[in-house]
Parts: sequence; C-alpha cells; structure tokens
Amino acid sequence: MTDALLPAAGRPLEKEGEDYFRKGCNPLAQTGRSKLQNQRAALNQQILKAVRMRTGAENLLRVATNQKVREQVRLELSFVNSDLQMLKEELEGLNISVGVYQSTEEAFTIPLIPLGLKETKDVDFSVVLKDFILEHYSEDGCLYEDEIADLMDLRQACRTPSRNEAGVELLMSYFLQLGFVESRFFPPTCHLGLLFTWYDSLTGVPVSQQNLLLEKASILFNIGALYTQIGTRCNRQTQAGLESAVDAFQRAAGVLNYLKETFTHTPSYDMSPAMLSVLVRMMLAQAQESLFEKISLPGIRNEFFMLVKVAQEAAKVGEVYRQLHVATSQAPVKENIPYSWASLACVKAHHYTALAHYFTATLLIDHQLKRGADEDHQEKCLSQLYDHMPEGLTPLATLKNDQQRQQLGKCHLYKALTHHEEATREASLCKKLRDIQVLQEVLSAAHQRTRLKYTQHQEDDDLLNLTDAPNIVSKTEQEAEMILPQFSKVTVTDFFQKLGPLSVFSANKRWTPPRSVHFTVEEGDLGFTLRGNTPVQVHFLAPSCSAALAGAKEGDYIVSIRGVDCKWLTVSEVMKLLKSFGGEEIEMKVVSPLDSTSSMHNKCATYSVGMQKTYSMICLAIDDDDKTDKTKKISKKLSFLSWGTNKNRRKSASTMCLPAVGVSRPHVKRKLHAPFSVLSSESSLY
Repeated sequence: MTDALLPAAGRPLEKEGEDYFRKGCNPLAQTGRSKLQNQRAALNQQILKAVRMRTGAENLLRVATNQKVREQVRLELSFVNSDLQMLKEELEGLNISVGVYQSTEEAFTIPLIPLGLKETKDVDFSVVLKDFILEHYSEDGCLYEDEIADLMDLRQACRTPSRNEAGVELLMSYFLQLGFVESRFFPPTCHLGLLFTWYDSLTGVPVSQQNLLLEKASILFNIGALYTQIGTRCNRQTQAGLESAVDAFQRAAGVLNYLKETFTHTPSYDMSPAMLSVLVRMMLAQAQESLFEKISLPGIRNEFFMLVKVAQEAAKVGEVYRQLHVATSQAPVKENIPYSWASLACVKAHHYTALAHYFTATLLIDHQLKRGADEDHQEKCLSQLYDHMPEGLTPLATLKNDQQRQQLGKCHLYKALTHHEEATREASLCKKLRDIQVLQEVLSAAHQRTRLKYTQHQEDDDLLNLTDAPNIVSKTEQEAEMILPQFSKVTVTDFFQKLGPLSVFSANKRWTPPRSVHFTVEEGDLGFTLRGNTPVQVHFLAPSCSAALAGAKEGDYIVSIRGVDCKWLTVSEVMKLLKSFGGEEIEMKVVSPLDSTSSMHNKCATYSVGMQKTYSMICLAIDDDDKTDKTKKISKKLSFLSWGTNKNRRKSASTMCLPAVGVSRPHVKRKLHAPFSVLSSESSLY
C-alpha cells in the first residue's frame, strides 16, 4: 500500500500527527483493519506471481515434445498449483477475520461478515491526459497539471478510505468525478492506453481494462464493502448501534445490487451477477439479524404474545440464512465464495431456527390459559404460529389442555436441540469457525439453555411419544430492504471545468481549432446576435459586417475575447464584455462545431490473468446518412501494444500546429452537480 500524495491547498484535509491527508482517508492509520488490508495487497502480488508461473508452465507443457521435459513441467506445475491453493486459503483466512472488524465493545453476539476492499495498481494520468488535451481540445496540457494531480491524489486517497461516512463520501466523490473524466477524455471510438488493474477481493486474481468501466465498478464494490465494515463496527449492545448496523447493511445491499444491475458483464469473479446476488442476500440477512437483536436487546419478557412475536422473528432470521446457504452452494458461486462464509450461514440458519422452537416451547410450557384470558387472541396467535397444526390437535383445545401443551412444548424443545447440535457440528467442521471463540461460546450457551429446560420436563417415554414439531411460520414487523446509493447528496467539482461546458466540450464532440476573428463595432452594432447559454454561439450574422469578413460564421462558439475566457459566460455577460471595448478592434477566438462522423463498432478488450480473454461490442449510434455512405473509409483500429508509438507520432505532429492561445483569466471553480447521468448508456456493456 503506497502512501497518498500530499494534496494541494484548498482541499478538505484531515490531520494525523504532522501529516495532512484528504478528508475520509488516512493511509498511515495503524489499525487491525489497515494491517489486514496490507496483508491482502501482499497476497494479491504473490497470487499474481503464482498465476503467471502456472500460465507459463501450461504453455510450455502444451508445446513441449520431449517426454522428460514434459514430466518435469508436470512436476513443477503440481508444485505451483499447490502454492496457489495455499495462497488462496490464506486469502480466505483474511476474508473470515471478522474479529478485527467487530465493535471494540465486548459483546456476547455472533460476529457479522464484512467484505474486504478491492486492491488496485497505481495509474499515471499525466502524460495521457496532457496529450489528449493537446490533440482534442487544442490547449496546452501543461496548464492542467494541477487538475491532473488532483485527480491522481483523489484516486490514491480512495485506496485507504476511513471506516466512516467520510470514507464513503470520498469514494462516492471519486465515482462521480469519474463520470466527468469519462465524458472529457474517453471517447467511445478509441482507447487512450491507460490500463486500470483491480484485484478480485475473493480470489486475488487481477483483472485489467483500458476503459473506466472496471474502475467505476470496483469503486462501487468498495463503497458497498466499506458499508459492511461500518456495519460490523457498530456497537450492537445499544439501540443506536443496532440501528446504525441495520442502516449500513441495507445501504451495502443497495450499492451491490446497483452494481449488479448496472455492470452486467464484469470480468471479475467478485462482481459477477451471481456472486453479487449472493452478497446482497448476505447483507440483507445480516440486517435482519441486527433487527432481531434490536428487538431482543431490552430483554424478552416471559409473556405469551411477546414469545410468539420473538419466535416468528427468530424464524425469519433462520429462513433468510437458510436461503443464503442454499445460494452459496450453487455453481458457480460455490467455487469462489469462502467456505467459511457458507458454513457460517448454515450455522446461523440452524441457530436461529433452534431459538424459534425454544421460544415456542416456552410459551406452551410456561403459560396456561386462565379464566378471563383473551382466548380468541391466543387461539389466533397460535394458529398463525404454525404452517399446520399437528395431526389431531386444534389451537383452542391445545391451549386448554395442559397435557397437550406440555407434550407439544417438549416436541419443540427436542427439535430445538436437534438444530443446536447441527449448528455446533457445522461450526466444528470449519477450521476458521472453530477459531472464533465468541461464536463457540454463543452456540454453547444457547444449547445448554435449551438442554436444561428439556431436562426439567423430560420423561422416560418421551422418545416414543414425541412427534416431529411443526414448522414455525416466519414473520417480522420490519423486513430488511435495500437502500439505493444516494449520489445526489454528494456534490463534486469537475476538475477540468476550465475546458468548457460538457454539453459542447467533451470527448465525443468535435470542432475546429480556435481561430482569431478581428473586427470592430460599427456605430454600436456588432453585426451579429448571440444565443445559447454557455458557451455562447454567434447567431444571425450579417454577411457584410466586419466580423463576417474576418472569418466568423453562424453557429461558431465564442471561447475568448481579448484573452478573457468566455466558455462559461452567458449571453448577457459576453454582450457586456463586447460593448465595453467601444470602437476599438476586438480579437475574438471562436471554434466551429463539426458534424459527428460514424465510426466502427469498438471492441473492448479485457486483460485478465488466469481468465479467458473476453470481448464485447460497444454499439454506437450511427446516423442514417452515414449508413448509406458506402465510400467512407474507416481507419483501422490501433492495437494497445502499438498505441505508444502512434501516440508519440501524433504528439509531435500536434505540437507543431499548436495554436496560439491568449492568457485566460483565472477561472473561479463552481460546485456542480453532475450534468449527466451517473453512468452513460454504454456503462453496462462490456
């Protein structure tokens, strides 16, 4: 994990000793979580090395013809596979290191599962963005060094977000900033040569792409992962802490579901639709578990209706964890999800089902129907507690008959013991779960409590007379639901707004290089009118006016007047500026928009170590006129490997024709909401 770049003045900062970092980020924090993340980064590098060695050995085995060489390669390949398996098991150990992420308060509760943050490699935007600014915007890229540094600093800060709302806001601000960057610098028809690499949080396998889609998806994943870490950190011994945990897990589920629906073909295993569906289920299950703990926190009164409510709430938690365990056992999720996560889901399913039967047994054994009691209400509650009554029993008769109540209660206790024993057995089968001391203590305490109550009412012939207890219908007063990410609450500033309004000055628009128009105002008449908001366009140009004779055209955008940047000025402001010069000669720089040209359907290549290369088509809108133009020549797409050579050639050529640009006035940064949708229409395509 590399240190964050020191931010320039004027940014929100946090202080840590004598060093300053961007708000929401502290890369020098020596916490257990940061140490685990450092171990994850180191493991990712080792896994990458092992995967490369395995790929090389497999290629050698494929081409080798000498039998001795093939035997030696097979031996080496077996060692490499063994090392790779050990590294992945070590990574799984980090994923189940739940103790580090839990609240610092001592709590007798089952730990919750957080997600680890995805790791990435450094990306240098400076050279590529400077070249693009020069070639596409006809401006000197060196004038934007501070903005490029701000972007790189923000990305670096997102690698070590703090585990609070400030860290979430930091990641969201970078995600929104990527929307501006994509519109400014990433045309759909070509790649700039930037390679974004992210490591799978579950397998450690790196995946690389040349566009921002992987970058956006990975940031979204980390936002969801950070919410899970916030949820596990909450103090679950207080109502406020449990409410915060429920909110955090619901937000994590919302972000992960948004990622699944928006990026449908992500090449990374941890962001595949199947895996994200399981992770969403996991977060909602943990939110439902926290809701149950919120109900149980004040204490469970030994009262009939209270016990009915708690039994059904516990059955609801057991049901969602049972569904989660089934989902984790399906291919292809089963091969990639940590075994300890699936085991813990199974353990919790049995544990909370056992609690539901225990509370049902308590209400049947400890409470007798007395005179004056609300028989109808109790009968209704008991009938709604089961999906079906045992054969030969009715709700009201069971409530009035003490022997039937005792017998049915013991059936529930026996079934609760069965589930407790199964939960303990599942926990003992997984080495990672055996090492979680608090989990073993909670399971043991619940088991002993149920066994004690069963022993108090046990009879010699119970094994012959006890029948299978009916299933308890799950019911909850508050069901955990996803909370979608609220990006609109985060306000960001476009780092590159000096380039002009995005509606005109973007990567998918084309215009002529700026040209100077020298003219004078004759008797207070400009000879043309202005229209538009920002930037302002020349409109209704008189053919005989001095501006038209100097080269102005209708539809031209005014970018500067006598060195004053006009890209963000309104019509009234530009008109006021023009009239301020009186009869003096005015130098006005304008650009003319060019018609959009059709381009080839662009293939987006994904480079993934240890995974099959995938290609998909990004479909672009093609004008009808361009469809019928059979004679138009389409230039051949340059490969990524030859991009650097051609880039230098284009750079040298564009440097020779760099237009003279007047010194623009310092531009005041404005806080902007993203003027475009968070994701472009192509964002879900790979």
